[in-house]
Amino acid sequence: MAKTLTIAALQLPTLGMQATKLDFYLRNAHSRGARVVLFGEYILNHFFKELETIPLKMVKKQSEKHVELLKKYAIKYNMVFIAPLVIIKNNNYIKMIVKITKKSIVYYEQQMLIPYAHWNEKKFFANSISKLKKPLTFQVDGFRILVMAGFELHFNPFWDVVHQKKIDLVLLPTASTFESHNRWREIIKTKAFLHGCYILRANRLGEYTQDEVHWKFYGDSMLVEPKGEVYMMLEDRESMLIETINKATIKEHRQSWLFDRELTLRDGL
Repeated sequence: MAKTLTIAALQLPTLGMQATKLDFYLRNAHSRGARVVLFGEYILNHFFKELETIPLKMVKKQSEKHVELLKKYAIKYNMVFIAPLVIIKNNNYIKMIVKITKKSIVYYEQQMLIPYAHWNEKKFFANSISKLKKPLTFQVDGFRILVMAGFELHFNPFWDVVHQKKIDLVLLPTASTFESHNRWREIIKTKAFLHGCYILRANRLGEYTQDEVHWKFYGDSMLVEPKGEVYMMLEDRESMLIETINKATIKEHRQSWLFDRELTLRDGL
């Protein structure tokens, strides 16, 4: 019998300190057998441009409260949570992704941050700039999973790890806006096809206005199959995606196209 894994993506605006909404969704996810739950970017914390107006201590308290809360849910429901998180270190903001299970809490420091004039996370956050390290990988019920921050999607070294470790599922938390729907859909579909893996994307909701520029975070959270087709997609409303992925689907695609085999025979470049 082929292995399966039920996964979920939460499509929400920033939760703030509110726990009621989170409890509702996680109870629902548990009742439907979800083992892994992915949060979009800036759900546990406010959008980085809003953080400038919030006291540092409040941001720290917010992050700590959410980690504590998710740890309790991980123990209660035996789930794995993957969530972007802002932590405070030496009075600086660090953009992280946290993996929370009933047994451990692991932090991954995002390595590639958006550096553009209108959206300069690289300048705002104090993340280190150094030689690339391996992204966060782990296993759940026999499925090999890799976590990739949204902007990291665009850089091949992260996808090299997907190939090397024969990753079954890529978790992609994002905060995409500015009518970029089609570009993100096509990149994700192409990467899923080329690497023979599922990709689960969780994109946040919400709005932000600065200097008459309106940022609308549009959702479009989705699960894409190894064959490069969208299996399920949420629209632009608060919601949760829950689907079951199958090892047999991954195996069938890789045996049909043989991308990994041909590359391995030649030992890459």
